[in-house]
Amino acid sequence: MIVVVIIGLLAAMAVPQFQKVRAAGQDKSVVGNLRQIFGGANIYFTETGMTSANLSDIMGTDSTKYVKPISTVAGETYSTTLILGSFMTASGVAGARTITFGL
Repeated sequence: MIVVVIIGLLAAMAVPQFQKVRAAGQDKSVVGNLRQIFGGANIYFTETGMTSANLSDIMGTDSTKYVKPISTVAGETYSTTLILGSFMTASGVAGARTITFGL
């Protein structure tokens, strides 16, 4: 009986730590995706002289696109309109968080 209680206590302490590590990993992956989109958008803006673009102008499987399609990590959605000099956001990360990236 004591062994079961000890295992239960250890599990109760480990689960919140696991959730924190998982959330941190998801956030880093989303920031990496935002960084790729941001970099592709900056190249697009430089080459075309445009100041705004749709995400579909930047990302795709075509050889003329700047970023290959990315897979979502935690059910997030990315900004569909990109504007030169502004921040990019990924909303709905794991259904609750919003992450912003920009220089």
